[in-house]
Amino acid sequence: MTRIHGTYHPRFQPLIDEFSRRIDAGEEVGASLAAVHEGEMVLDVWGGWTDETRTTEWAEDTVTNVWSSTKTVVALAALMLVDRGQLDVYEKVATYWPEFAAAGKQDIEVRHLLSHTSGVSGLDQPAAMEDLYDWEGATARFAAQAPWWEPGTASGYHALNFGHLVGEVIRRITGKAPREFVAEEIAGPLGADFTIGIPAGQYHRVSNVIPPPPAAIDFDALGPDHLTVKTFGGPPMDATASWSDGWRGADIGGANGHGNARSLAWIQSALSHDGMARGVKLLSRPTIELVFDEQSSGPDLVIGAPIRFGIGFGIGDQRTRPHLPDHRICYWGGWGGSMVLNDLDARSTFTYVMNKMQPGLLGSENGVAYSTAYYACLD
Repeated sequence: MTRIHGTYHPRFQPLIDEFSRRIDAGEEVGASLAAVHEGEMVLDVWGGWTDETRTTEWAEDTVTNVWSSTKTVVALAALMLVDRGQLDVYEKVATYWPEFAAAGKQDIEVRHLLSHTSGVSGLDQPAAMEDLYDWEGATARFAAQAPWWEPGTASGYHALNFGHLVGEVIRRITGKAPREFVAEEIAGPLGADFTIGIPAGQYHRVSNVIPPPPAAIDFDALGPDHLTVKTFGGPPMDATASWSDGWRGADIGGANGHGNARSLAWIQSALSHDGMARGVKLLSRPTIELVFDEQSSGPDLVIGAPIRFGIGFGIGDQRTRPHLPDHRICYWGGWGGSMVLNDLDARSTFTYVMNKMQPGLLGSENGVAYSTAYYACLD
């Protein structure tokens, strides 16, 4: 079996065996798993390779693009501003970002951005990935657009623009772009190896993602006005874009975070540990409770699958996530499989980061297997 590196409590041996088996079977190429439980890092492991040819081993400091798991860090940043009294999630977005009131968006509230219910889930076409690299240009376009559905009535996944929308509110309040805020006020104080984008001097540590099979979506059959087509065409998503200098140099808080399971676990453990992570107080309990203020529940207009959204995170629901316990869980994951699970009842955060992307926009068979094994070991 593939040798798994790192440290873990002996109770997690079955999870380690499952991780090793999936690498041996080719279901993984390289990946990392981590967990913080009762304030301690009880699982911090990695294994496999950084490349599809399996020539370079995944190392302790290997990082990769974690796609939408980045959203959990940007959501945390917004919650920190709430905790400081600088942001009210029930206030109009235009209070902080006046230009956003254009085209009938004057009543959209910050909570709608954080719960994917704003009606602004992508750029009006034509749009190219490079448009997102221009922060000022992209946020100006989002501010000028009309919503694609009635805000607040349903979720429509903000796949690539979540970080631009929430991030511009953060920037208007603090003067710091989301990348700066995360570096200076989250990753830095926690000593967490996580960045939005990644500096050129760190490229040698990056394991490029391995794109998944083509999505089984017939965009032609759906038609150009379907929200799935508009969202994933504004701009079109291409996993290989994450290999480029443009992507790595951009501030895309919905998708271009670079890190590993360890860094995400430390950061997100603030949610499962009463706002405290590595001895640093980031949130208070009342602010954490906001996450569980349900904003929508039902089929997502973009993804089609049922999702229960709180403020900034998905909320655990056994009807849609039966492999998870009936606990107070807030979660999210990234394209191809990366995953963050914050379990407030168990005082536990479990994370998974990988390079080989599996089919599906959110979650993966590997993630389900690991989280199921994790809870079996935890119990």
